[in-house]
Amino acid sequence: MSSKGAFKFQEFEAHIAAVRCLAIGRKSCQVIATGGEDKKVNVWAVGKMQPLLRLTGHTTTVESVAFDVDEEVVVAGAESGTVKLWDLEQAKAIRTLLGHRSPCVSVEFHPFGDFFASGSLDTNLKIWDIRRRSCIQTYKGHSDAVTAIRFSPDGKWVATASKDSTVKVWDLTAGKLLTELQHDGPVSCLDFHPSEFLLATGSDDRIARVWDMDRFSLLSQVCPIKHMHQPHLLLNFETL
Repeated sequence: MSSKGAFKFQEFEAHIAAVRCLAIGRKSCQVIATGGEDKKVNVWAVGKMQPLLRLTGHTTTVESVAFDVDEEVVVAGAESGTVKLWDLEQAKAIRTLLGHRSPCVSVEFHPFGDFFASGSLDTNLKIWDIRRRSCIQTYKGHSDAVTAIRFSPDGKWVATASKDSTVKVWDLTAGKLLTELQHDGPVSCLDFHPSEFLLATGSDDRIARVWDMDRFSLLSQVCPIKHMHQPHLLLNFETL
């Protein structure tokens, strides 16, 4: 791990109201999408102070955003439960998808193919087919909000974090639950390792856990330092 200190590379006013979500394009790592309480999706080039695009059309707060693998489309979930797909070349919404009854607080593109997932306060995970313009699978099982979603790198599984203190891992081919992993508080974030069969999860219980997905067993965990202020975890393997 590098011992270099961090410094502020860039600061800009992304929205005229609170910024609710953001995502970095993983192909180039040079573009950022943000969503805000001003009901807009803005797209930025890293290092630039003015947005490349200001996308308007949502009628409520934008709660979640994600790029597709080619950074050509952004999916955005809104407080209304509506999901919109934005074509960045055309700078317009090409799909408006309805299905969630509560705010859509997490979205994620499948690593292969024209699919994406959305999670909501309505406790459901939905898998959408962009070409069919419809939901092709709804996974039910959480008893509280789905707060985060990640597809496995091979695209065969999808994991969901929830306020019900669990992480559920679903088999996309079989369309069923594979396993359930437990925390002692609401789970706010998770991420698959890009090359190892590992899943990291973080919770309001102040513990980050790493799971062996071959055995569905706990591999290690990081516990809080006594007297530290409770952090809000934003977890990905690039920071571990």
